Amino acid sequence: MMWHGEDVATTGHQRLLDTFVELADTLTDDFDVIEFLQLLVDRCVELFDVDAAGLLLTDAGGELRLVASSSEHGPFLELFQLQNEEGPCLEAFDLARPVEHADLAIAGERWPRFSAAAVDAGFVAVQALPMRLRARVIGALNLFRHHPGDWDPAMVRTAAALLDVATIGILQHRSIHSQHVLTEQLQAALHSRVVIEQAKGLIAERAGIDVTTAFDALRRYARQHNRKIGDLAESVIAGRFEPGELLGDSRRGHHRR
Repeated sequence: MMWHGEDVATTGHQRLLDTFVELADTLTDDFDVIEFLQLLVDRCVELFDVDAAGLLLTDAGGELRLVASSSEHGPFLELFQLQNEEGPCLEAFDLARPVEHADLAIAGERWPRFSAAAVDAGFVAVQALPMRLRARVIGALNLFRHHPGDWDPAMVRTAAALLDVATIGILQHRSIHSQHVLTEQLQAALHSRVVIEQAKGLIAERAGIDVTTAFDALRRYARQHNRKIGDLAESVIAGRFEPGELLGDSRRGHHRR
């Protein structure tokens, strides 16, 4: 494996270990996915024999979007792939496996537009890795070099391991966020149910009716006036809405029947 820096045994390996730790930490309250992925591409350039790195990630609609790049040319090449629907990053994403080329100067048949654009930007070798957890692929990482040549398998495996950690972290964050939203929705529903029960009891007591009739009146009024029953119940409890108004509508409806 090729590292940048003089002391491979200490500096390079320690930096790599630190990076694994950094990429594993997605549980902080102020977690920022863009900053997180920018860290990943920056560390790839710092640790490995690559000159630039870029990363595409799927959005909520499943479309690939550029989210991080280590150089000014990276965004151009990543967006070029998306706009022309051609390139190693798209292949890695679609095939869910690594895609590489040792010399883009002779890759014209495979990626005619991308290879020409990459060479013009000074990049002649590329390695693309999918962001994948089992069968789920959420993005892809591009690694670029200025010089041609085969890619070091050990380096590629290490980069893939970093990417795996990042992928798990992002999916974990998404799962926790989704669960958090679900929990909030459930809590809101439980709160509404408590408020509705309180409103039913208040209406029943003041009108001298049973709670079933009170609930029917509350629900009927909410439907007729296009209001959420929970909001209406809160208005009743807060004294902003008189129970008699509910029963008046209900009784008028009853007389009409």
